[in-house]
Amino acid sequence: MPVDLREENEGRILLVRVSGKLTQEDYEQFAPEVDRLVYKYGKISILFEMHNFHGWDAGALWEDTKFAWHHFRDIERLAVVGEKRWQKGMTEFCQPFTMAEVRYFETGQAVEAHAWLQGVTAQT
Repeated sequence: MPVDLREENEGRILLVRVSGKLTQEDYEQFAPEVDRLVYKYGKISILFEMHNFHGWDAGALWEDTKFAWHHFRDIERLAVVGEKRWQKGMTEFCQPFTMAEVRYFETGQAVEAHAWLQGVTAQT
């Protein structure tokens, strides 16, 4: 399965690890979890980590569009951790589609991404 979900910070941060190519079925797993956390906590933050990620199929692109529209105001911060130039570009492209503060981090900066979501500067 290309999607792994884990709650952190008592559910206020959702860690989403993806690999391979996302499908519509992956969103059927992911979206209800976000809905549940938003219902419970209000705004949440998401740490989206991509490893060996190859994008979305057509069904997943449609689900992603619906997800962004539905959760436009629900995500406070979105940290994207990637390993490819196009993933950084994708992060910049998605900023107008959310009220979230969005930041891209390279793969080796996962600790900094996590600290940023918590509003803390990582110790070096």
